[in-house]
Amino acid sequence: MKKIIKRFLLLFVIAVAAVLFYVKLALPNVGEMEYLSIKPTASRLERGKYLATHVCVCVDCHSTRNWNEFSGPLAEGTLGKGGEVFDQRFGFPGSFYSKNITPSGIGDWTDAEVLRAIASGVSKDGKALFPIMPHPHFGQMDKEDLESIIVYLRSLKPIENIVPESEADFPMNFIINTIPEKPHFSNKPSESDAVAYGGYLFNAASCAECHSKQEKGKPIAGMELAGGFEFPMVTGGTAFSSNITQDEATGIGKWSEDDFVKRFKSYTDSSYVSVKVSKGNFNTVMPWTMYGGMKEQDLKAIYAYLKTIRPIKNSVIKFVN
Repeated sequence: MKKIIKRFLLLFVIAVAAVLFYVKLALPNVGEMEYLSIKPTASRLERGKYLATHVCVCVDCHSTRNWNEFSGPLAEGTLGKGGEVFDQRFGFPGSFYSKNITPSGIGDWTDAEVLRAIASGVSKDGKALFPIMPHPHFGQMDKEDLESIIVYLRSLKPIENIVPESEADFPMNFIINTIPEKPHFSNKPSESDAVAYGGYLFNAASCAECHSKQEKGKPIAGMELAGGFEFPMVTGGTAFSSNITQDEATGIGKWSEDDFVKRFKSYTDSSYVSVKVSKGNFNTVMPWTMYGGMKEQDLKAIYAYLKTIRPIKNSVIKFVN
């Protein structure tokens, strides 16, 4: 009997080792890269800049944000330089650093390699990227929009900044290799279809990532967009994402279209003055000044899409110290 148990344990250990070996060495596997050479045009540059700075807000995580001011506006001279750390202090399973996405950081990457990183979560060297950068969402966008973002990234001022390598804790150092997948590109809906186009922008902005409370890295079923995601702040205290469902008591069900648009646009109005935030006082990771640069028509489209979201009652405290 003891021999049988020993054999069983040995086979079990071998099987586990084989799985781990496969996950670590054979993955990620998102298929072969197709040759890609993107022709930079004025329209692509304009579209890419708009998406990267106001919708997908790539510059949010890939620049330095000034947390001494409300909403952490970008620090001057840091656009795209990377180096922001997302580690155990903020609840992440490891230490993950945003890449330098200026030409000094990705100048030797091909267009196909940049696209694969954005849409599939695989770096130039074949390593899996932790989905702080929401590549599962970006991989559902129109390929042309992603190519426009790449054109814009190529236009950034080069900034020399060597970024440390990211390191995942166990068991995420194995799990991370299973996350990247082949992109499922879509066609950008017509802007005349407000709900469909709003849903497209909503996905591109990855709103669901921050506005859905999670357990073990997964949104809690039935609580999607009901808020409550925790954000430990660099300056002290913890901020919580808002309920953006149509619940009238705890969400945004009573907001009019005008209320919604003005909430964003108030941060880009010429009269807006950045508010200083002292240590331990309320702040938010919501990049209002970046999203506030969205076109009014696009914000209205997102509002139209949100009107289709079912109400979920979930009262959220904005901030605790």
